[in-house]
Amino acid sequence: MSPKELVQLAEEFGNPLYVYDAEKIKNQYLRLTDAFAKVESLRINYAVKALSNIAILQLLKQIGSGLDTVSIQEVQLGLHAGFTPDRIIYTPNGVSFEELEEVAELGVQINIDNLSVLEHFGAKHPTVPVCIRINPHVMAGGNANISVGHIDSKFGISIHQMPHILRIVENTGMHINGIHMHTGSDILDIGVFLYAAEILFDAAKNFKELDFLDFGSGFKVPYKKDDIETDIEELGKKLSKRFNAFAKEYGRDLTLAFEPGKFLVSEAGFFLAKVNVVKQTTSTVFAGIDSGFNHLIRPMFYGSQHHIENVSNPKAKERFYTVVGYICETDTFANNRKISEIKEGDILAFRNAGAYCFSMASNYNSRFKPAEVLWIDGKGVLIRQRETFEDLLKNQIPFEVPVALEV
Repeated sequence: MSPKELVQLAEEFGNPLYVYDAEKIKNQYLRLTDAFAKVESLRINYAVKALSNIAILQLLKQIGSGLDTVSIQEVQLGLHAGFTPDRIIYTPNGVSFEELEEVAELGVQINIDNLSVLEHFGAKHPTVPVCIRINPHVMAGGNANISVGHIDSKFGISIHQMPHILRIVENTGMHINGIHMHTGSDILDIGVFLYAAEILFDAAKNFKELDFLDFGSGFKVPYKKDDIETDIEELGKKLSKRFNAFAKEYGRDLTLAFEPGKFLVSEAGFFLAKVNVVKQTTSTVFAGIDSGFNHLIRPMFYGSQHHIENVSNPKAKERFYTVVGYICETDTFANNRKISEIKEGDILAFRNAGAYCFSMASNYNSRFKPAEVLWIDGKGVLIRQRETFEDLLKNQIPFEVPVALEV
């Protein structure tokens, strides 16, 4: 999308504003399926938590994706968007047993990552097919908060506890139809991923009636010019060959599954915000925007870097700015970043704002959540209205203070 188009969308729909490029999402999906074209049965399950707008789910359904969900609410969103239960996998962590049963009742594939829950579910529902999430104890990911395959992770059943898993399966007679792993996000070294895959292959040999092997995701996307990213094409070439060999050795048709979120939607997203003030102090020039970490928390939460472009003045001389928000706390998006000269009223575009951005937005400081727009066929389509004051009051119950408490 061009700077001019982004400015026009800000003028049409207001700001702050999230914009998603439908064509980019489609191209990322095709890039992944092309990389694994030599696998006969491939399934891509989009990780709903990355961006859960119904319109995005419907778009992904149209191009062939399934869904990866982590809550009953995400399952319900998927069903509402038109996905059939067999196109959804549910991989929760620490949820109630009642929620697990509710999802299973809907006919959705469940993925269990806890020994006690596995035993309880197997004893009560031995005929319901279950996938098991293995922790391979392989460290991957760009930040401790998104590395989930290491030994201290709360996710998955330790690969070293395989004897316990097999004992539970034998005692309950439950049907294990899938094995799953997820090492973490922002994977740089495909060698580490392939090493973890071998652990999953070894684990799979313990089960005779598997339908699929799920390798999670965590593929890194570039956040700035010349940034490192996961080499999907190289991974596709090497893992496809190994998977096909394993499936032949296993003696049963198997599906290769992935659960990408960020890879599919991150680069498709733009966050647009207007500059309220340009403020110079003794050592810094601040560009203060009409937003804050209530709308985009990743830079403060993960230390993530989002390329920021002044789309109102893209060709001007670059100067150094510290871009900050309007929240009554420190909410810095960028420190001393080179950006085309900024004036009050300019529109700044934050790139890579498609994944874990709006989905983490809040009403902190009682601010409204922004609108969302889908850029498709050369025009912007509103897919979420901007919140209003009435939305802040919704679900709140007025309380009449008793006379006895009045001062």
